[in-house]
Amino acid sequence: MPASGLPGEKPPRAHPGQLRRLVSYLVPYKSRLAVALVALLIAAGCVLALGQGLRHVVDSGFASGDPKMLDGALAAVVALACLLALSTFARFYLMMTTGERIVTDLRRAVFSHILTLSPTFFDTARSGELVSRLSNDTTQLQQVIGFGISMFLRNLLMMVGAAVLLFITSPKLAAFIVLGVPAVLIPILIVGRRVRRLSRESQDRVADVSAYADEAIHEVRTVQAYAHEDADRQRFGDHAEAAYKSGVRRIAVKASLIAVVMLIGFCAVGLILWVGGHDVIAGRLTAGQLSAFVFYAAVVASGAGTVSEIWGEIQRAAGATERLMDLLETEPGIRAPASPLALPARLRGEIRIERVNFAYPTRLDAPALHDLSFEVHSGERIALVGPSGAGKSTVFGLLLRFYDPQSGRITIDGIDVAGCDPRALRRQIALVPQDPVIFAATLADNVRYGRPDASFDEVRAACEAAHALEFIERLPEGSETQLGERGVRLSGGQRQRIAIARALLADRPILLLDEATSSLDAESERKVAQALERLEHGRTTIVIAHRLSTVKHADRIVVIDHGRVHAVGTHDELMRAGGLYAELARLQFLNEAPDEPNAVAGGHDVALVS
Repeated sequence: MPASGLPGEKPPRAHPGQLRRLVSYLVPYKSRLAVALVALLIAAGCVLALGQGLRHVVDSGFASGDPKMLDGALAAVVALACLLALSTFARFYLMMTTGERIVTDLRRAVFSHILTLSPTFFDTARSGELVSRLSNDTTQLQQVIGFGISMFLRNLLMMVGAAVLLFITSPKLAAFIVLGVPAVLIPILIVGRRVRRLSRESQDRVADVSAYADEAIHEVRTVQAYAHEDADRQRFGDHAEAAYKSGVRRIAVKASLIAVVMLIGFCAVGLILWVGGHDVIAGRLTAGQLSAFVFYAAVVASGAGTVSEIWGEIQRAAGATERLMDLLETEPGIRAPASPLALPARLRGEIRIERVNFAYPTRLDAPALHDLSFEVHSGERIALVGPSGAGKSTVFGLLLRFYDPQSGRITIDGIDVAGCDPRALRRQIALVPQDPVIFAATLADNVRYGRPDASFDEVRAACEAAHALEFIERLPEGSETQLGERGVRLSGGQRQRIAIARALLADRPILLLDEATSSLDAESERKVAQALERLEHGRTTIVIAHRLSTVKHADRIVVIDHGRVHAVGTHDELMRAGGLYAELARLQFLNEAPDEPNAVAGGHDVALVS
């Protein structure tokens, strides 16, 4: 079972005091909450007044034998009931809608904050865990904020008010209630701690279920390709069973708490009826007073049961609050300095990497780059070549400031990127990744991702330049076709051309191509290469090379091995010099079929391993 929780998360300490951390989200709606509180007080007062109405109906109505007095007493009860209904509606509506609003604000805040966290956080966090917090935890809060807290306060107020009226009606009988209070509170205090602990455990197990399901569904093609369905069913079942067992333990403890509280409460009511009945017979108490007393005792008993039940929900909400607030308090590993260096509206693209050493935070014992240095002139096209794991993609991560190097520095136009606002820096760079990212939106929206305000004609022009129109026009709704989750309706090559069109439309001075043509056939690659050649004109371009067609036209090729610069030169220079570059070209030439278009004698037109 995967470990629950997020990187660096503190141990569970959830208690109702955690709800205080939500105060900042409640403040904007204090007026609505104040009105809801007034409605709550009126509703609680009406319930308590009904007890007095009941006393008057019995003593002044039934006992007097006067129909008019009975009519008046019943009319007063009906009026109170109407006022109770109206105030309950106002309380319920205001609290529930405010709860919805607060939870929406919280969801937006959490999602917004997640987007600011650096890749270091996501290297260890599970996406399913984050989704669980955005859905399950916020739903738990929604129930408590909108309904639970108001019910808790309402019943608490009625319990206190009813207890006062019990003493006014009959101090002797009220003493029995007082004796029963500790018997009710002790189980709540003792068992409540265990409920809180089990609630947090249950939420963690549900998060495990979400995390596993998210991963399996995301990679369902791999699951099916390896006929791994049975194993995944078993593992998902294990997680689901663990969540079920954890939930059952929580429910069993909570149900026991409620049952004990209700038993004690209603046993006390039965005792009161027995003692009070004897007092009525002896003339020490009127029938109306006993009726009112029983009514108030029932209010206390049912209120205690409701309070104990809602208390468990409040404890669960406290656990959810802790999880959400801990996530909101997670500091981004990469952030803008207090006074970030100003970037021009459009950079020239002069890049210098100076003696950079870097290791990923999750693998500090295995440095990815060692004393790496090279430069890229403005408008130059540089290819990064080397074996898998050499550090090529790491260079892209540092240029985009997904990470900062442990030593050395990277400058663009002489500006140290470590002193820049990451978002301002990234607006100057267009990225086409090896595995193109397509969102569950229309094709046009996917192309517009870098420029949401682009017109239809601009989108079409970018698609045409990326040689994507030929398949777009065959789609059912053209550029307005929904592509499905992660672009499942497109082939790998089509997704790649959409990603290239996105970079074309973004029109940024620095272009990063991570094996951008690796998924294309020879004809599509030729067309896209022509489009990229036009795009690269006047821009600084760094290409992680996969095929020689990508490399041979580069102004310079930087060969990287084990995080170090092994050689720098043009294709012809590096082939003449031999060494790692020539060896990589020779190895791939041997792996290619002789009739492939790029496999030409001498190895000068072969695809290059990266």
